[in-house]
Amino acid sequence: MALPRLLVRALHRAAAAAAPAAPDFNSFVTRTNTCGELRAAHVGQRVTLYGWVQYQRQGLFLVLRDFQGLTQVIIPQDEAHSHVKELLSSAPLESVKMPTGDIEVKAETAEILNSCKKLPFEIKDFIKKSEALRMQYRYLDLRSFRLQSALRLRSRVVMRMREYLCNLHGFVDVETPTLFKRTPGGAKEFLVPSREAGKFYSLPQSPQQFKQLLMVGGLDRYFQVARCYRDEGSRPDRQPEFTQIDIEMSFVDQAGIQRLIEGLLQHSWPEERGSIMTPFPSMTYEEALAEYGTDKPDTRFGMKIVDISDVLRGSSIHFVQNALSYPHGSIRAICIPQGVRYLTNKGLESLKESAKSQFNQEILEIIRRPDGSLKSLLTKFLGEKEQSELIQALNMQEGDVVLLAAGEHKQVCSALGALRLLSANLLEAAGLALRDPTAFHFLWVVDFPLFLPKAENPTELESAHHPFTAPHPSDASLLYSDPTKVRSQHYDLVLNGSEVGGGSIRIHSAEQQRFVLEKVLKEDSEVLSHLIEALEFGAPPHGGIALGLDRLISLIVDAPSIRDVIAFPKSFRGRDLMGNAPDYVTPEELEPYHIQVSWPLEEKEAKKN
Repeated sequence: MALPRLLVRALHRAAAAAAPAAPDFNSFVTRTNTCGELRAAHVGQRVTLYGWVQYQRQGLFLVLRDFQGLTQVIIPQDEAHSHVKELLSSAPLESVKMPTGDIEVKAETAEILNSCKKLPFEIKDFIKKSEALRMQYRYLDLRSFRLQSALRLRSRVVMRMREYLCNLHGFVDVETPTLFKRTPGGAKEFLVPSREAGKFYSLPQSPQQFKQLLMVGGLDRYFQVARCYRDEGSRPDRQPEFTQIDIEMSFVDQAGIQRLIEGLLQHSWPEERGSIMTPFPSMTYEEALAEYGTDKPDTRFGMKIVDISDVLRGSSIHFVQNALSYPHGSIRAICIPQGVRYLTNKGLESLKESAKSQFNQEILEIIRRPDGSLKSLLTKFLGEKEQSELIQALNMQEGDVVLLAAGEHKQVCSALGALRLLSANLLEAAGLALRDPTAFHFLWVVDFPLFLPKAENPTELESAHHPFTAPHPSDASLLYSDPTKVRSQHYDLVLNGSEVGGGSIRIHSAEQQRFVLEKVLKEDSEVLSHLIEALEFGAPPHGGIALGLDRLISLIVDAPSIRDVIAFPKSFRGRDLMGNAPDYVTPEELEPYHIQVSWPLEEKEAKKN
């Protein structure tokens, strides 16, 4: 897009049309066409267009822009239309290719609706501007074709989802409260003061409790395009407020939820992005961790993690024996294809340093030379047989580079999983195509653990998903004897290495829910007494899922951040740079809420200024 100078309303005719009588602009003239739809079939018609001036060339042609596209307008040169020429005389000199290029529109008269002062940046997709500047002037950034296209595609997808759920599967769209109360566990919540001293509302992380209560209430099939809130720092795929396609069903199992979502995505998938095949493949949490080092694997390329513990078990290498002495010790590796050619020494060192800084994991490299031999610090400890078995286990070709890690199973896999993705980025930056940018690889990840040790205190447990997730039927008895071994009925939907959805079958027994909260998680169940009491009134078995709409759309349009598919996003620090929120509130305004704020010195000075 380019710099819009004027907002204009123009009455045009196609180049071949006879000149009609001048219109009366004292009466309101409605738009007959958008700037993106005129084609050769419209030649001879009189049309009315509205838009911004995008370009002007040689004083003869002007390009008009609106939300749908561009149209080239001939600026009349005759004396009778001198007033039109004068109005449309100042715009950048630049040519442009456009779908409407088969026609030109001859301007007969024009009216300036509003003038435009100098813009902070040009409205062109190929002009680079900082994200902070774009967000400060978001209303201008929204004029770009890229954002317009993303937001319109998002709207179409949501409408198709509503159609699928309501019209084809009998779901009810129910709005749930935005003001609620704090709940135990999970992400940090935003607090909202009330006028009752010491009492606060909380903005919900999701409508989780409400949708379960709707199932108790007999709604049977609920969905909502739900606003959710988390008081956490922003990342490319996360921000403080976001949108979910929130779904809950009664009398359903995990397979039923998965079939529904596969059908939903297939029905709403944009035609211009190709088609998606169902059913989606499935992988257990343990398989995902062992082969990809993460619970959200990018399956568009290989480089899987390989267990080479048995190959090296008999060697006398100290770090091998030390690693295998762990209760869950293993030796694993990834093979980077053509790593010698595409990885620089600096790149290789950055991979090893990343594993050390993020996972405290040492990495050894092995290179297969052109003559087929191996180059590594390990080779002097390995016989020919062991080297041959290593080459075979890793399917090493000449010029490949292997990264090897040894130690506790989960740490080793996590480190190699991160290196797998970093290596792919380096290889692609160097010119090796690994991941098809037009491919969409969906994957279900299932059989997660129900509980995980707390990072700050490993002797205590926390919910891997949330405290309302039901245990796997085969592990239900372990809930009371050894909860650390219980698998959950939790399932994640992964697309191209990003989690785009997550859900579970819920606990519908009040007794079991109380046990999980009080005995396993050591939480005060009184905070959730309303939900536990509801379960006692004949709650049906139920389950659901939430799709991250922002993340899903960003992947569909290949946007680098979810902020590129949200009309008015927040910055990395959770700020609204356009409206300057959050903002200060005076002590007088805080008084009805019984709140006093102690300002840090630097904020006091900033507030004064």
